Amino acid sequence: MAQPATPNPTQAKFLQGSLLKHIIVMSLTSSVGLMAIFLVDLVDMIFISMLGHEELAAAIGYAGAILFFTTSFGIGMSIAAGALVARALGEGDPFTARRRAATALLYGIVLGGGFAALIWTFVPQLTALLGASGETLLLASNYLRIVLPSMPILAVGMIGGAILRAHGDARRAMVATIAGGVVNAVLDPILIFGLNLELTGAAVASVFARITIAVMSVYPLLRHHGGLDRPDPAGFRVDFPVIMAIALPAILTQFATPLGQAYVTRAMAEFGEDAVAGMAIVGRLLPVSFAVIFALSGAIGPIVGQNFGAGQMDRVRRALRDGLIFVLCVTVGVSTILYLARAPIADLFSAKGLTRDLVYLFCGPLSLAWFFNGVIFVTNAGFNNLGRPFYSTMINWGRQTLGTIPLVIIGASVWGAPGVLIGQAAGGLVFAAIALALSARVLRIAEHGRYPSEAQPYQRLAKRIALFHFRR
Repeated sequence: MAQPATPNPTQAKFLQGSLLKHIIVMSLTSSVGLMAIFLVDLVDMIFISMLGHEELAAAIGYAGAILFFTTSFGIGMSIAAGALVARALGEGDPFTARRRAATALLYGIVLGGGFAALIWTFVPQLTALLGASGETLLLASNYLRIVLPSMPILAVGMIGGAILRAHGDARRAMVATIAGGVVNAVLDPILIFGLNLELTGAAVASVFARITIAVMSVYPLLRHHGGLDRPDPAGFRVDFPVIMAIALPAILTQFATPLGQAYVTRAMAEFGEDAVAGMAIVGRLLPVSFAVIFALSGAIGPIVGQNFGAGQMDRVRRALRDGLIFVLCVTVGVSTILYLARAPIADLFSAKGLTRDLVYLFCGPLSLAWFFNGVIFVTNAGFNNLGRPFYSTMINWGRQTLGTIPLVIIGASVWGAPGVLIGQAAGGLVFAAIALALSARVLRIAEHGRYPSEAQPYQRLAKRIALFHFRR
């Protein structure tokens, strides 16, 4: 392995100091921003529930499953940008960091626009495939037609936030998402109730929130972190295969979750719109409750990436270990709060009957199962930053297929609608264990110097991608 680089407090702040402190600060700071967005989604659901139409709440559930799928593209691109920028900073190469930040943003806009256009074309068919029909299908389709064109803007916001975190600037990344949340929260009641736009108003508010996040994420890069180096055609050719070597498996990794969720939505639809509404409420509660764990996957990546770039493998190993300890503490604490507050939470959504049963189920034992998802988040961050992004892909696809579909079928046949959620949660244990075993293997390989340079982990895949893109 290369000798550890001399720490540069301006460019690579994670090469020294307490790793657990870095993890806690980055996670909590990032989670505040995520919480702002998730809380707005939760408020959307509360406002829609106040209108008193079950079809509207169900439409949000169907639309959310498809938007989760499109958002996965932005997440994948942001993972690649964050990993490469953090590693370049750890190696003491700010020029490469700035250039790759610029190319990642441009590729995110172009590729994100094309992907959004494809999904937009087939919105009714995709929504119907999830089980929506009649007025619910029409409402969900109209909502998606408004929100989907803003996908490239959201990609800019996500990638910009990841680059800020790669610099250790989680505070400004947090401010960007909070600003978007504030815009959404202000516009929601005005558009939904004041102008009587209902679901259309919620969609328009989301678009303006995405624009705000994008602007607030890119501006600090230009003002405080040296800007973005304009890459020439040669720079695009060099960076494309390296970026896509991480982004492609990361995008595929992220696609697994919405596909698994789409199957769960379809299975829940068999039990009626009360069941879908209950699942939609759980879907909004989950990211708000576990925002810190969601944030951890993006927060620990720069810490691993900078130390890996500097050759400090002992700190890489300790960072992953401390991340797992942090996940355990958060899961137990949050699950306790949810259990004690389960009745007021259900009342907040006016949940009754089956809908209330599903909310109670999540606020009870099922929330504890989120520890296993947290383990997968931490190990995936390690894979993406240690040159094994396809391990993340394998784990997530296994979790969302073999760890979801058969267990959901069994759970639904035994316990009905609650069994769908039970089956979905049950696969986490097995795949968390597999992820831990693979993580230990990757760390052993890296510690023995098998990854002496940035290029090697991606060299074979990068060459294959380049053959299909630029060599012609």
